[in-house]
Amino acid sequence: MWEFSKKFTGRLCCFQKDPLEDVESWGESVDKVLGCKAGQIAFRQFLKSEYSEENILFWLACEDYKKIKSNAEMISSANRIYSEFVQTEAPRQINIDWGTRENISKNIERPTLSSFDTAQKLVYSLMARDCYPRFLKSDIYQGLLRRADSR
Repeated sequence: MWEFSKKFTGRLCCFQKDPLEDVESWGESVDKVLGCKAGQIAFRQFLKSEYSEENILFWLACEDYKKIKSNAEMISSANRIYSEFVQTEAPRQINIDWGTRENISKNIERPTLSSFDTAQKLVYSLMARDCYPRFLKSDIYQGLLRRADSR
């Protein structure tokens, strides 16, 4: 590893390709935005400007949660997600109906990989229906689109 890093003089980047390469495709669907790391960052920046960043943070936390393999990690992660996003008065409380919140609360002691699926679908639907159309009109997206077009 040391030999490689000493000899490597190229630019290191966290993206495998130009992050602006996919900007145009983000206009096709919210899935295109959420399926791309650069899209997630731009959408998160937009949601933060609208004081609704908790939506994408919760959605991303749920995506990571579904990949968990160990029971101990699942319990720990479920409790973190619950206390950060779901419980009443949570610091980043998401906007979900009472029944969904109550169902998660009842089952948090014995979480499963699908514990947050209903809430995640509700938040996704809110982002797709409400936030995403505004994102496409936002200065953030329009600016990135202009930068991508000028390349």
